[in-house]
Amino acid sequence: MSILKVANIQKSYGRELVLNGVSFEINEPQIVALVGPNGSGKSTLLNILTNLLQADHGTVRILGKPNSDPKIFKEISFMQDNTVLYDYLTGYDHLQFIADIQSLPKERIIETARLIGIESYLHKKVKNYSLGMKQHLLLAMAIINQPKLLILDEPLNGLDPSSAIRVRELLLKLRKEGTTILLSSHNLGEIDRVTSSILFLKNGSLIKEDLSQLEETIYFISVDKTEKAKKMLLSCEIPIKVENNRLHISVKNHSLQQVIMLLIENGIKVVDIEKRIFGSEERYRQIYREKGMNDAVAYI
Repeated sequence: MSILKVANIQKSYGRELVLNGVSFEINEPQIVALVGPNGSGKSTLLNILTNLLQADHGTVRILGKPNSDPKIFKEISFMQDNTVLYDYLTGYDHLQFIADIQSLPKERIIETARLIGIESYLHKKVKNYSLGMKQHLLLAMAIINQPKLLILDEPLNGLDPSSAIRVRELLLKLRKEGTTILLSSHNLGEIDRVTSSILFLKNGSLIKEDLSQLEETIYFISVDKTEKAKKMLLSCEIPIKVENNRLHISVKNHSLQQVIMLLIENGIKVVDIEKRIFGSEERYRQIYREKGMNDAVAYI
């Protein structure tokens, strides 16, 4: 049975077409990222998936049922931004409200708080929470019902590196236990660590990518005879570029050891090697460059 099936979703605000025939399907537990610049329609799409917003056209089915069927909300969760929190309530109050609606035992509140690591401020009012503390509470609210489908809107927003690592490990644990996760995030570095596929949203349409096909290791090699090295490697059918007097070599199809041995055998001295891994960030640059995006844009 399909976990999430989205078919030909269209949505406009006045004359502005935001989503133009968006379709995709998730058939097995995995982590899928939804990526795009601000204003690309990510939040609109997530709101439509969870029936908080009506599409102009198209259908959404979750676990084989229409997304308007109240029964599915026992098995899915949607983590929104912190505007859904109430300053005058405590973290415990928020979790208790959800537990009551979902008919969950009180023990589940403490269990979830411990899993996320919010026990120390669980009984404090939200108005005294930092941004990171609010994000932790939102995540606790999203997983308390142990959903089969978990939809997250910017789950890493406002988290320090330690907290981001903890959340990443939690997401991987949930996936391993059978939870399907669809997350929207600007943090492409973290996306590369947890996702199996990425949905890039551009001009109202989706571009789907398999992350395993995106990742590529590039070595920037400084040598004492750059031009000689370039000609020699090209003659060996090893793709290469030269920039700032350094060799740019992809080792997707050739090992670094093979390249180094060829250089040494041809009397070329290797001065320095820098390793970089290109994944979703590089693909992001390629996809959105048409909009005048500068390569120096920060994605976090």
